[in-house]
Amino acid sequence: MLDKILSNLNISVSNIESISGLDATFLYGETATSPMHVGSVAIIEGSLKFETFKKTIHSRIHQFPLLRKRLMHVPMSIDYPYWVDDPNFNLDLHIKHIALPRPGEWSDLRTVASNIFSEHLDRSRPLWHYTFIEGIDGIKQVPKGSVAVIGKIHHVAVDGVAGAGMLSLLFDGSSVPQKLKEPREFKAKPLPNELTLIARSTLSFARNPLKFPKIVVNAISATAKAGVLTRIQHLDLPTAPFTAPKTPLNGIISAQRKWSSIILSLERIKTLKKIMGITLNDVILGICAGALRRYLLEKDKLPLKPLVAMVPISVRQQSEESEGGNKLSTMLVQLATNVENPIERLERINENTIKGKTYQGAMGAKSIANMAEVIPYGIANQAAKIYSRYNMSKLHNPVFNVVITNVPGPQYPLYIQGHKLFAAMGTAPILDGMGLIITIFSYNGEMTISSTSDSNSMPDIEVFSRYLRESANELEVEILKYKDDINKKKVKKNGKPEADKFFDYLKKFLKGNADLIEPDSGVFQFKIEGPVSSEWVINLNTKPYSVKRGRIKDPDATFTVQDKNLMRIAKGDLNIQTAIIQGRLAVGGDNEKALKLGNIISRIPPMK
Repeated sequence: MLDKILSNLNISVSNIESISGLDATFLYGETATSPMHVGSVAIIEGSLKFETFKKTIHSRIHQFPLLRKRLMHVPMSIDYPYWVDDPNFNLDLHIKHIALPRPGEWSDLRTVASNIFSEHLDRSRPLWHYTFIEGIDGIKQVPKGSVAVIGKIHHVAVDGVAGAGMLSLLFDGSSVPQKLKEPREFKAKPLPNELTLIARSTLSFARNPLKFPKIVVNAISATAKAGVLTRIQHLDLPTAPFTAPKTPLNGIISAQRKWSSIILSLERIKTLKKIMGITLNDVILGICAGALRRYLLEKDKLPLKPLVAMVPISVRQQSEESEGGNKLSTMLVQLATNVENPIERLERINENTIKGKTYQGAMGAKSIANMAEVIPYGIANQAAKIYSRYNMSKLHNPVFNVVITNVPGPQYPLYIQGHKLFAAMGTAPILDGMGLIITIFSYNGEMTISSTSDSNSMPDIEVFSRYLRESANELEVEILKYKDDINKKKVKKNGKPEADKFFDYLKKFLKGNADLIEPDSGVFQFKIEGPVSSEWVINLNTKPYSVKRGRIKDPDATFTVQDKNLMRIAKGDLNIQTAIIQGRLAVGGDNEKALKLGNIISRIPPMK
């Protein structure tokens, strides 16, 4: 009906697209000192020519329609802005060609990157820009003749995952130069007038008048569900906003960005993850926590309470990776910076991330992300300006102390016209009260950890970058020493996992309680991981039920668990359903039969 009315009024709305509530937060969060773009510094081998670089973008830009669209605001800010084709699009306005001053060292590139990241993008044009940089031969470890490309795109257009997907604008997997296709003709659709924008906003509200109430109800329902789950499973609630301690990183920021980066071996990080039985993200958080502790401790500014990191979580589906916009939720994690021992600190971080993930999984990441849709754009825009103008971040504890975001990239080499991408490093926005963001990007067996701050919060950012590298080295030494100590203890115990005691205990329980178990309940394979691994088979199909060491072909379900976590379940310190939700107990195969075994194990009295 509404479409018919608009059609009769000769109002076309097919060529415009509204941004989301979450996208809009990156617009009204932008101030004179906070440009809200994400960016990258790429090092490319092999003397790539500027003209080749430009032609590559020109021939592929049609794959990313947002790169030729600009924002158009609705009169009186009654709705979110809309993406519209830019009738004046000119590629030359989005690409710049410069050279580093001699000798072209890492400090020179770091300074240029910091200056570029300090500058706002022009909102009257499509919100992206590349700077092509020659003369970087003074950088050690970088092949001679290489060039750097510094790119930035407004956060309203992409999140980190979509930004990584945009690598295909420049790069492909071929080491052989490809013949570039002729650029597709671009015919910009007519710009809508103010009546069209108002009509489009009216149509959006009329089609879904209960959108805001539904989002609020869903969020409240999800919060209640998460609260019930945490009580049933005897879990503490995750870190709450505004409980982070005050630090020099959480004051009023300046307009001058400070940027630096380090490169680490991804394989070495994965080795540490495997030894500790934790996630890759936990190890990264441990590295960052070690550097933050040392940096603040040396300035006599380390708070007694642990620092809190905001960790973005992508809710982007695989099918959406090439789309623009933001599909993010967040999780707050205590970094245990009050713990001196690196291993104890890492274990505490692991517990904190598990706590956050359990709550996040119960509530639903999208329920949290969708809350941004509740706030009318005009109100939020004015609120953000007032918050910044009156330095209101000074009036409360930080929401969190630092943002640490990890975006996985391709683990194979990428090329632009046969020239290999040597390294890729990132940046993201900072705000008043949030003067440090650490972006992690993995590519082709290496991981870059890039820090972005400002001249007020962290003027000596290159010192912090060095501490990140040294924190990684320290953690590696401590974990390898920890592994040796564990192995020595296991050898003294004849090399048997502690969890073997559980299976002996389970065998006795099944023998004494066989009538409680239905026949044909299934055959199960347990894989115990740790310094010493083992495998067990539980057969609940026919009496007498059996528990034997070994492996079986085609079990009904498979359980994979760390030795220490299975013992926590056995002793009643960890609920088996909680262990599955938290990822401590991985289940494969027939879920229904696996659930039956889980119910049986939950009825066993705790081991003493």
